[in-house]
Amino acid sequence: MLQDMKQRQFRWGRIKIPMFVVCFGLFLCFSNVNASIHEYRMEAFSPKSDAFFFHGGSEGLYASKLHEPTTDASSETKPSFKGKSIISFDPVTFVRPKETAKSHHQMQQNTGLVEAIILEVKDRARIGGSSLKSDAICCDKQLADQGSCNQGEVIIQHNPNNLGWPKRIKTFFQGDNEEAKMDVETVEINSTGMYYLYFMFCDPQLKGTLIKGRTVWKNPNGYLPGKMAPLMTFYGLMSLAYLVLGLAWFLRFVQFWKDIIHLHYHITLVIALGMCEMAVWYFEYSNFNSTGTRPMGITLWAVTFGSVKKTLSRLLLLVVSMGFGVVRPTLGGLTSKVVLLGLIYFIATEALELVEHLGNINDFSGKAKLVLVLPVAFLDACFILWIFSSLSKTLEKLQMRRNLAKLELYRKFTNALAVSVLLSIAWIGFELYFNATDPLSEFWQIAWIIPAFWNMLAYCLLVVICVLWAPSCNPTRYAYMEGMGEDSDEEGIALTGNSGDMAMKLERQAIGDDLEEDKRE
Repeated sequence: MLQDMKQRQFRWGRIKIPMFVVCFGLFLCFSNVNASIHEYRMEAFSPKSDAFFFHGGSEGLYASKLHEPTTDASSETKPSFKGKSIISFDPVTFVRPKETAKSHHQMQQNTGLVEAIILEVKDRARIGGSSLKSDAICCDKQLADQGSCNQGEVIIQHNPNNLGWPKRIKTFFQGDNEEAKMDVETVEINSTGMYYLYFMFCDPQLKGTLIKGRTVWKNPNGYLPGKMAPLMTFYGLMSLAYLVLGLAWFLRFVQFWKDIIHLHYHITLVIALGMCEMAVWYFEYSNFNSTGTRPMGITLWAVTFGSVKKTLSRLLLLVVSMGFGVVRPTLGGLTSKVVLLGLIYFIATEALELVEHLGNINDFSGKAKLVLVLPVAFLDACFILWIFSSLSKTLEKLQMRRNLAKLELYRKFTNALAVSVLLSIAWIGFELYFNATDPLSEFWQIAWIIPAFWNMLAYCLLVVICVLWAPSCNPTRYAYMEGMGEDSDEEGIALTGNSGDMAMKLERQAIGDDLEEDKRE
């Protein structure tokens, strides 16, 4: 039953995405993005079997560290939730149709029931009548006569190993009132797991009821959802890793500043962007953990830094593979094509990241993001094909010129790139398997390793490029030297006699052909 409800959420997600993209620019400057604070703005219940439900949220929560009641130091009566995992209803109101309200007398009691049901994902089979050999979700007269449940309520089979769970909180409409407000209540979580919240009712007369209000979800160490909490530490460590790489590169850059080529400036920019991206993500997660909301401005900066860095990293791999600054002085007519591909990739990546990070955490599903994931995947494939095609041509040129130093350099780069592509393919396979076998996020505690892997892989490739193209006192090892001629071999290959002179002439001719090719492109 729970999986069917999630599928219905997927369909709603498809409708929300384009609306969010259109409206994004209108409220950019003044909106906060809710995350661990789930807000409900007069939203409708959806029918399912003989019940109506509304998905109130789902998050991975760790068990509370403290179980005894505590009070805040600033107030003797205000409870403190430090060190506790909680789901708080703050408050939630149900609004039924006027016609339904008027059909009851003012003095009647309990004229409609809405239930808030909190369950751990492993208890999903305990909701509904499956254990009673019934397809019903709500208790009917026959089941009530058997003493299995109370008529008009959602059927719940409690877990004998976790008394009181799944948890049910009842809210009744009174008399002819159109609204019913839940009591402000806080549910403490004492068992680590993925928790789902559903608001449900069985009375068909309540069809058309809306929900408004909010719930607050909190882990022992803050508001950061359980599946995201390890990423805050990861981003902090990656910030230090980029800082170390940046310092090492800067010292090398200053030491051999006279021998710097354009490629070195590109590498420096990618390192700086990586450092900024990791730092901004760390502070964004830290703020999220403290407040429970994600200010759009900070998140937008983090997403933009990441998108720019991803784009420039791929462009760096592409221009290096083309031999820019090493076997050819310019990209010629290819420059406009490279820039165009980079621009399209940036737009596609920015859109995907914005949807991922700026929506309510339960608004967007993997299926709903498919329309944005596919363009990014297609553009990544274009980059890979173009990179390896260019590498093949560059290696061919270096072999023809017998330039062993640069040939060895590019062979190492090709091997590193091939390993990274194989790892990427294997990881994509694992990611697809992980998402396919875990639709309800039961393995949420290890979900953080999926985005962490891609950041680590990008960092490792950047380190490889920094090592191979590090500034040195011998720029001819990696730089294009038109005056000296690309046919000279830094390894000291001796060409003697007429055959040697002929080879040198052929190599110079090849260089001239390359320059003409660049101009034509």
